Amino acid sequence: MTTTITPLIAGNWKMNGLRASLDELTALAEMMTAGEAPRAIVVICPPATILAAVARQGATSGILAGGQDCHPAASGAHTGDIAAGMLADAGAQYVIVGHSERRAAHGETDDIVRAKAEAAIGAGLKPIICVGETEAERDGGSAESVVVSQLAGSIPDAAGQHDVIVAYEPVWAIGTGRTPSNDDIAQMHDAIRRQLVTRFGDKGQAIHILYGGSLKPQNAREILAISNVNGGLVGGASLLAKDFATIISAV
Repeated sequence: MTTTITPLIAGNWKMNGLRASLDELTALAEMMTAGEAPRAIVVICPPATILAAVARQGATSGILAGGQDCHPAASGAHTGDIAAGMLADAGAQYVIVGHSERRAAHGETDDIVRAKAEAAIGAGLKPIICVGETEAERDGGSAESVVVSQLAGSIPDAAGQHDVIVAYEPVWAIGTGRTPSNDDIAQMHDAIRRQLVTRFGDKGQAIHILYGGSLKPQNAREILAISNVNGGLVGGASLLAKDFATIISAV
């Protein structure tokens, strides 16, 4: 882990969570405030229906809130969508854009992801921009070139002046229990860092690169110690306070 970057651990609740789920947030807050302060920035990205509640409740324990997606437009006739400014108004400080599930299920292209990231920055949010290869792309030997291309197309030029986060998702490892080898993770995160530095110079050295492929309590300490892994984007394990707290404490 790059020592000059404060690690960031973000929990993506996906399409899970009702008001009753706030009990887990209460439990997480108690764990985080019971002993030594966490050595990481902690973010929860719940469904939009409880985003404001998470933001309010998390504020007392240092847990930040984020959205799971946003529309590129600031407002308009977009039924069912949510604007970045609305997320900010609800208390969000971060927003995930370009998650592999959005790219696959909703056909989101790099151009769309970049537009969403630009909208997030414009609303004062920090976008967590996701990139990653499928199993076929990895098996075909094109994993790094796919990710480099996604980086070029998905990250706006504004990242040179504003905070953005990159999350690397080996798509074939999400929710499958499979995990790339430590060497695989290190090689991809190092490649991402090189691209960020090439494009943004010193600013590229300070951009968080999160690992987002089946990060769980059993492997968190080992993965978070890998070069250029500056935290994690956690899926299922973030739904349970005990598991998420274990990952946070692995920093």
